[in-house]
Amino acid sequence: MSIEIKVPQLPESVADATLVTWHKQAGQAVTRDENLADLETDKVVLEVPAPVSGVLKELRIVAGTSVTSGQVLAVLEEGAVAAAAPAKAAAPAAAAAKAAPAATVAAANDSGKLAPSVRRMVEEKRLDPSKIPATGRDGRITKGDVVEYLDKPAAKSAPGAGKSAAPVATAGAAGRQDQRVPMTRLRARIAERLLEAQHTQAQLTTFNEVDLKAVMDLRAKYKDGFEKKHGVKLGFMSFFVKAAVEALKKFPTVNASIEGNDIVYHEYYDIGVAVSTEKGLMVPVLRDVDLQGYADIEKNIGSFASKAREGKITLEDLTGGTFSITNGGTFGSLLSTPIVNMPQSAILGMHATKERPMVVNGQIEIRPMMYVALSYDHRIIDGREAVQFLVTIKDCLEDPARLLLSV
Repeated sequence: MSIEIKVPQLPESVADATLVTWHKQAGQAVTRDENLADLETDKVVLEVPAPVSGVLKELRIVAGTSVTSGQVLAVLEEGAVAAAAPAKAAAPAAAAAKAAPAATVAAANDSGKLAPSVRRMVEEKRLDPSKIPATGRDGRITKGDVVEYLDKPAAKSAPGAGKSAAPVATAGAAGRQDQRVPMTRLRARIAERLLEAQHTQAQLTTFNEVDLKAVMDLRAKYKDGFEKKHGVKLGFMSFFVKAAVEALKKFPTVNASIEGNDIVYHEYYDIGVAVSTEKGLMVPVLRDVDLQGYADIEKNIGSFASKAREGKITLEDLTGGTFSITNGGTFGSLLSTPIVNMPQSAILGMHATKERPMVVNGQIEIRPMMYVALSYDHRIIDGREAVQFLVTIKDCLEDPARLLLSV
């Protein structure tokens, strides 16, 4: 029985996707739920699983082609057995040559079990996946496996290991080269949204600084017991998320958004937490954080971060959000002006914690200080509200008891 493999239903906000890679070629046997191809949208990479076991009879779409919901990608013959001789690929010779590097990598990794982010690392470092010990689920190679393999002396001395692919174009004097590559859909979408935000909103940023000694002392005192009881480490982000909820409750306009000529006041608190990946910045959303405990927040943030970096984040994970938090401090940033994630109206920026001399009760003390920034849409948020919002964040973090008592 022949079964058509179609593009999954895409959300209304996603018009099309790009067929990035085929993991199987025509004539090859596949098993049920095995990933056949990767589709990249402007937000995430989607996998196309095999609905049943059988043999790929025909590939109808060439890698690199834009596709839409319901479009037929391939035909699968259910229950069939692969022939001894490999069948000819349905794609034209030129297109097959274009997809050859990705197909070679997939075949070398035991039926193409490379996640998109891992495959990109393997291709950029020009590695042979068959030589990388896999520790992931179902024999998959993880990013950690690739990093560990690259750290081994044998891998470093291998021909081409750790080197980037050859430039596709050269210019200028001998030895000076340029490499020109197209933007990924995700990077292009990020660029588009950032420009849209700056051109649409009247964005302004206000700053303050927070003494984190109280939070750091509290964390140091309870972190071991917290991890033992909840199975997750107590980080700083959960304190900032909780502080943001208290501030949003006091200043609902910061939790609002503009739709046409209306201001929509959201009576729930869905906070996006920015996660950096190799493909770009993603902002998965923590739902109803006002109802979550510190352990729930830490677990959800860790889960989203892992999914984003492994290319398993879903569109639903990234959809919505009434407010966002980004932490440039993880990369060493001391101060920045984050850009609002539309259609939200504000974003909180965290930065690196540095010890600085501060005057405390008339005495100079060395304290762990962090600059915080709030970028906001001045069309609906007044400067007074923005400043007081940050002051509330500061008060909650400098006196964590406020978070427990909601004062």
